[in-house]
Amino acid sequence: MEEKASQTNLQVKAKKAIPSHIKTFFAILVLSIASFVLGMVTNNALSTKVEAQAAQKAQQSAAAAQLGQIPTPEPTLGKQNVDVGNYPPEGDPNAKVTLIAFEDFRCPFCEKFFSGVLPQLQKEYIDTGKVKLYYRNFQFLGTASTLAGNAGECANEQNQFWAFHDYMYQNQPDEADTSMYTVDNLTQIAGNLGMDSSQFQQCLSSNKYASDANKDMADGQKVGVTATPTFFINGNPLIGAQPYGAFKTIIDQELKK
Repeated sequence: MEEKASQTNLQVKAKKAIPSHIKTFFAILVLSIASFVLGMVTNNALSTKVEAQAAQKAQQSAAAAQLGQIPTPEPTLGKQNVDVGNYPPEGDPNAKVTLIAFEDFRCPFCEKFFSGVLPQLQKEYIDTGKVKLYYRNFQFLGTASTLAGNAGECANEQNQFWAFHDYMYQNQPDEADTSMYTVDNLTQIAGNLGMDSSQFQQCLSSNKYASDANKDMADGQKVGVTATPTFFINGNPLIGAQPYGAFKTIIDQELKK
């Protein structure tokens, strides 16, 4: 019994013999580990939340792009004095509202405007004599765009610009596919639209109207155009393939003046 009591006393003394600074060290170590683990959990939770928000915004942007809505920021330009260029207008030349479109035949957002918004504008405003539409080249997507813009000028030489314009957007390939944009292919398109193929090919091969197409782009840059499509409604800028309502709002305001 005395031996057992002695062993117990030795154990108690050993426990009491642990220095206080070692106890403090172990306590700090435990707290540090706990803080680290808690921080990792918190950071992972925040990271997951941020990633989820980013994914949601990306999905919203993709959905808007598919609808042709706002591919570029809201305009920061003020009202501009924009020349209408050398193409004839679509609509009554005496219409109160002038809509000028700076576009590229290869631009997918320009096609979205053509297919998703222009038919409504045509029906409500252009065909009713309220709006006249002018097209201006802003061929900034490479050599294929330059050739397509020049082809529009050659179609205009034969008074077939708008027929050519409609065909180019109705049959626009994927942006990465430039096989359509050659002198021979564009000449064949012109012939199918009833133009004189020989005249068109000579015009396009010689870059006869390249200076006119280049002037369109230079004029656009002067009034702040940096991408396509960019529109000016009686000088009021509207940037991107905006929904029909954005055009309607500005047009109706201009018609009331």
